[in-house]
Amino acid sequence: MLWLLFLTLPGPGGFQRGTVGVHDVPPGRWPWQASLRRHSKEREQWEHVCGGSLVHLQWVLTAAHCIGRQSRQASAFRVQVGQLRLYDPDRLMKVTEIIPHPDYNHLLSAKGGADIALLRLEAPVTLSPHIQVVSLPPASLRVPEKKMCWVTGWGDVRLGGPLRPPHHLQEAEVPVMGNEVCNRHYQNSSADAARQIIKDDMLCAGSEGRDSCQAGLPWSGGGDISGKAFWELAGEG
Repeated sequence: MLWLLFLTLPGPGGFQRGTVGVHDVPPGRWPWQASLRRHSKEREQWEHVCGGSLVHLQWVLTAAHCIGRQSRQASAFRVQVGQLRLYDPDRLMKVTEIIPHPDYNHLLSAKGGADIALLRLEAPVTLSPHIQVVSLPPASLRVPEKKMCWVTGWGDVRLGGPLRPPHHLQEAEVPVMGNEVCNRHYQNSSADAARQIIKDDMLCAGSEGRDSCQAGLPWSGGGDISGKAFWELAGEG
């Protein structure tokens, strides 16, 4: 059972290149990284919207909130694998089926938990040194506090600052934080201090100024990734 969803602890600086350990990913480091695309009529191209992880030759794991209310419109999406730089070049694969978690509530989005979805590709991918299936952890896995994990993706590298061309895949190492401690951090900044903000199916990670709140992707834990040493896959972004 896929149960881990990563929710990162926001820091005041967001994801900032050169100050919080964000780096260009070398070739072949995260070969299960995928890019979820939606077509933009304005730009006339399939634009990156979220990251994902290849969990099977024909299935990609991503966050349900990335699909939004279009969860039944598989034709609205494409997937790119084996790419370090977005759009260079694209060999997009069609999505034929989207299966969001049955407990996911699109009105609550990620805050409601169960923020996970599976995408079936039109055809199986062909494996190569740059395209591999990530290893999944057992359902019983509990990631220890302070364990170092990796987050990867093509999202913003600073608050309000999108990743600039050539849109090279980024990575950053972050520590896991206990859910109780993390929940208190969020409660201190929330009007509803009594509410459990960090759900049981969430994993909190990050430190001051180092997180993936703007990263828009998946991740691996403990030494390899995509949370993702390796767990190998502990969650998505």
